[in-house]
Amino acid sequence: MISYQKFGLKEVINASGRMTILGVSKVSEGVLAAQRFGGEHFFEMSELSIQTGAYLAKLLQVEDTQIVSSASAGIAQSVAAVIGQGDMYHTYHPYSERFSQREIVVPKGHNVDYGTPVEVMVALGGGQVVEAGYANMCSGEHLEQVITEKTAAILYIKSHHTVQKSMLNVEEAAKVAQAHQLPLIVDAAAEEDLFKYAKAGADLVIYSGAKAIEGPSAGLVIGKKRLVEWVRLQSKGIGRAMKIGKDNILGFTQAVEDYLQQGSESGEAMKTRLAPFVAAVNQIPGLSAAIVQDSAGRDIYRGSVKVQGEKTARQVIEELKAENPAVYTREYQANVGIIEFDIRSVNQAEMEKIIQRLEAIMA
Repeated sequence: MISYQKFGLKEVINASGRMTILGVSKVSEGVLAAQRFGGEHFFEMSELSIQTGAYLAKLLQVEDTQIVSSASAGIAQSVAAVIGQGDMYHTYHPYSERFSQREIVVPKGHNVDYGTPVEVMVALGGGQVVEAGYANMCSGEHLEQVITEKTAAILYIKSHHTVQKSMLNVEEAAKVAQAHQLPLIVDAAAEEDLFKYAKAGADLVIYSGAKAIEGPSAGLVIGKKRLVEWVRLQSKGIGRAMKIGKDNILGFTQAVEDYLQQGSESGEAMKTRLAPFVAAVNQIPGLSAAIVQDSAGRDIYRGSVKVQGEKTARQVIEELKAENPAVYTREYQANVGIIEFDIRSVNQAEMEKIIQRLEAIMA
């Protein structure tokens, strides 16, 4: 019998969002059923990869797709793919000096740590990050300034972790890539729109399976058929260390189908659920709360709580984590006294527990 107690674990209330450190998402009964079917049967794994890829390509209106183990694996394998361009020698010798076209141009404000640095995944794929522009600004001209004969691709990170101000958009990056006959890779790991970036001109787009899509641990690479085939080829190379099981391939495929049919919770619904939470927090001495939109402009709304009492935001965060259940929040603005509560994975009973904990901490 599986339980928290069996392994000496604390229960977790996830008010942080779809975060890797907390196991990302809960999966539905339909996804669990698909995983069970995968776990109980055998397959020709190469055909499973090709056929699920073709099935999802039809749903997503792209040339081809490839399921991988995570969005991070998608970055590494996509980088290896555009460097090797289908060459089997490269697949077996991905870091060989025979392949000198290794530079991956990234806007400087996109070279972030999202749990691991972007440049680590690029290096794992055999690439070398070349930063374009500045920490607070990057334009198409800035990208062009650093493109050389050694450039293999442009990489664009669409994420709340990146600098949002004065950055070119995907369409503008695509124009530069097309003008220089380079592939554009877009890491859209936590993004909710599975069509937008391919339509905007990206050649490869990478999504996390367990974030917006709420599937099992997986990643998805979509885009141009030739490039996706090069990504698929990496299963014989660096992708072997990142392989995904048959159960998660089928579970993820079901999750995408469900996501396209049902969508995710709307921003308006989040605001409605947040309203009584924010009102209750505003009754707690030393705290003031408001509803705010996601900093990257997604249709996601959160409770933003300003800590103004004797305790700091960091102290409140640590005390929320200390008890059982542990309450995890978004900590990115703790240095300016703000804690954010993402309620997408929080039910009404858990929200009430959070309020009770905040009352006890501030008392």
